[in-house]
Amino acid sequence: MIAAGRREVRTIDPLAVELNRVLEDNAPSLHRCLSSLGKELFFPRGILTQTAEAKSMAHRYNATIGMATRDGKPMYLRTLRRYVKNLKAEEAFPYSPAAGVPELRRLWREHLLAMNPGLAGKGFSHPVVTSGLTHALSIMADMFCDPGDRLLLPDMCWGNYRMIFGIRRGADIVRYPFFGAHGGLDLEAFSGALKSLPRPGKALVILNFPHNPTGYTPNRDEVTKLTDCLLEAAESGLDLVVGVDDAYTGLFYEDDCFPESIFSILADSHPRITAIKIDGPTKEDYVWGFRVGFITFSHRCPEGGEAVYEALEKKVAGLNRGTISACPTPSQHLLVKAIKTAGYREEKEEKFRILKERYHEVKTVLRDPRFAEAFTPYPFNSGYFMCLRLHDVDAETLRRHLLQKYGVGVVSTGPRDLRIAFSCLEKEHIADLFDILYDAVREVGEGETPGG
Repeated sequence: MIAAGRREVRTIDPLAVELNRVLEDNAPSLHRCLSSLGKELFFPRGILTQTAEAKSMAHRYNATIGMATRDGKPMYLRTLRRYVKNLKAEEAFPYSPAAGVPELRRLWREHLLAMNPGLAGKGFSHPVVTSGLTHALSIMADMFCDPGDRLLLPDMCWGNYRMIFGIRRGADIVRYPFFGAHGGLDLEAFSGALKSLPRPGKALVILNFPHNPTGYTPNRDEVTKLTDCLLEAAESGLDLVVGVDDAYTGLFYEDDCFPESIFSILADSHPRITAIKIDGPTKEDYVWGFRVGFITFSHRCPEGGEAVYEALEKKVAGLNRGTISACPTPSQHLLVKAIKTAGYREEKEEKFRILKERYHEVKTVLRDPRFAEAFTPYPFNSGYFMCLRLHDVDAETLRRHLLQKYGVGVVSTGPRDLRIAFSCLEKEHIADLFDILYDAVREVGEGETPGG
């Protein structure tokens, strides 16, 4: 017996040591970039392994898994079964594997190759299922970010990055301007931010196109220059972990948008660059509440790539096991069925056309010369959103005025910046919304505010 009050000595598990050795031997830069937690992660060979063995070998009785069964199938309530009648009981009620349903992972890998021709012939892991994209980003943070590690973020970005990497993991966030004076990406500022970091060293970068909040996707020339900046930084001795947040991928409305994920260029590109693709069906398949996402890795390895990716997948599966246990089973199987159903791609194209029409309506409405005295739109060409730069009024004051006087909701993202989600506006309402915005700006400028 263990004596009362005896403390267990904490050491890195041999399974984690084994995975770390694989990474250190075959991808030393990636191994250097792992956080202290990332180095300790592994997938246990405990109950789950014993359960898997029993599933294939226990032909008489299987008393391993923590589920209730009847006649060899999951037990369920009829009240619930009636609402998932198009799924088999085993597709709705049991736990899914810690890395996700294998068929969904295979289908998503095929989807990545179809959407990104630039990935052909490049090495990358099998996607691991996560509970949405925010969870995938938090996995990246847990695996690669220690307190004090530098994270490059543009001045205009999704606010939750700060929570995920800064608050949760203690990252030191380095900001740079997103847009330049010419109206496109401020590549000089991005390059300067990279050059300011010490060598040798480590940095994390988040790239998000189509961009939230601005709705901007760079063109091919901008993407080439941006990736050149990263390659130059890697060549100069900086170990880089680049997270590619593809939440809105595919929603490109102009021909000059770079039509793939930037992951397709960064994948397998340099032995000091670990590229991480973070994506999922949330926006691509209009299933915001399914809470299914994916995390996929690529790192240039002269040899041993398969072993590296297997090690990373096991670390993610172990992190899933130690946090959420597993991702939702019904959502994963519903997606498998949808992807394999005739008409699936045509339905997605139909929804895309609706969003594209709304985008073009916003562009048309903003040509009204009246608006130039009140606000200027930032460049936008994709995604769900667009942003306005207000000339003379405070964004938060205007936001509250719009709510209280007109019942109109928008998001203030900075002292002078306002975000508008045209994704949730009917096309015929767009002109009216901007008319209201214009009137509200003039009213706030003249001192007409709620309670004033």
